[in-house]
Amino acid sequence: MANSKDFVAHVLEMMRPAGAASARAMFGGHGVYLDGLIVGIVDDDVLYLKTDGATRDAYVERELPPFRYRGHDGELHETGYFRAPDDALESPPAMRQWLRGALAASLRAKAAKAPRKRAGGDEGGRSARRASAKPAAKKAR
Repeated sequence: MANSKDFVAHVLEMMRPAGAASARAMFGGHGVYLDGLIVGIVDDDVLYLKTDGATRDAYVERELPPFRYRGHDGELHETGYFRAPDDALESPPAMRQWLRGALAASLRAKAAKAPRKRAGGDEGGRSARRASAKPAAKKAR
């Protein structure tokens, strides 16, 4: 089932006091972004917020379910996104509180994926060496 435009608009309205909120269609649902970072997904008019090891317990303690989907292989996959509590959808201050954790999880995930500096200051590894390498000389015939 697709998301209703009204529900996505309501989610964004609740998020706006916390920052620049936007949504993009993806995989039959919507990705929800705050200040350009993904903080949640909407699927079948249910908002799920991004979690990690530092934030997940707050959702588990409230018995909020994770987002699950069935893959092409028929297997059920569980994600790190958990259903937002009802109060987050009822007031911007409550939403802001839950978004703080989701944004922090998104920032930690982004930092973990950032390229790491290698010994000698080389950030790019092999592809950076290739880009800076001199073009090969043509063989004389």
